[in-house]
Amino acid sequence: MDSVNSAVSSTQSIEDIEQRLAGLREQLSEHPLYAAIRTIGQLRIFMESHVFAVWDFMCLLKSLQRALTSVDAFWVPTKFPASRRFINEIVLGEESDEYEGRPMSHFEMYLEAMQRVGADTAAITSLIDAIRPGAGDRKAALEEALLKAPLPAQQFVRSTLRMIQQHSLPAQAAAFTFGREDAIPDMFRSLVRDMNQKMGGDLTQFVWYLERHIEVDGEDHGPLSLRMVADLCGSDPELWSDAAQAAEDALRSRLLLWDGVLEQVQRAEG
Repeated sequence: MDSVNSAVSSTQSIEDIEQRLAGLREQLSEHPLYAAIRTIGQLRIFMESHVFAVWDFMCLLKSLQRALTSVDAFWVPTKFPASRRFINEIVLGEESDEYEGRPMSHFEMYLEAMQRVGADTAAITSLIDAIRPGAGDRKAALEEALLKAPLPAQQFVRSTLRMIQQHSLPAQAAAFTFGREDAIPDMFRSLVRDMNQKMGGDLTQFVWYLERHIEVDGEDHGPLSLRMVADLCGSDPELWSDAAQAAEDALRSRLLLWDGVLEQVQRAEG
């Protein structure tokens, strides 16, 4: 009976979070940024900031993998087997997917897509080079390299890193689940597909990236990510409260990123 009550409680808690986030999700889905991008030049501006969100998504994902799985040489089974499996599945797809028969991460696909449309990859590649193992003080190197990123991207990455460094595992799981799904709506994907037809294939890889996320997020990953949050929060009201706040903070951070990129697009247009 306790397990039944716990399941009912978790379902209600998830519904409460989703209700709390409904307004923010609507703001994201209807954000004026999508309609403002009408040229390849404007799309480049978007990608030059968005790529940092693609990168720090991997940081959040790997933080969850480290906490939910055993990554030490002396392996032991960890506490949440369903969440462990889910995170490993996500890592496999995100870190080692295939594009045109080539194994690569979604981040690397995004970089190639940027190069195909002539977007500037210098800031993000500088950051990656600065934090490679053996690079010395990687935190200091990250901060220095991050200053080369567009300001909206700097603020977004810092928000994500604070989440990883300062918040609980359930809070991180909630930020991952509620703050990273459905960030780019159908109207934007349709616009990019239309641009690709007019461009003769230069956006093919970017379209593939977007469609791939529709495919994987819309099937098993959505329900499994909700179960991960429920597993980690259990019946602890304080953990559920932390998770709800983290989810809200993640969506607000995404809105600030979109606001900042919109300002850049509008300035470039003027």
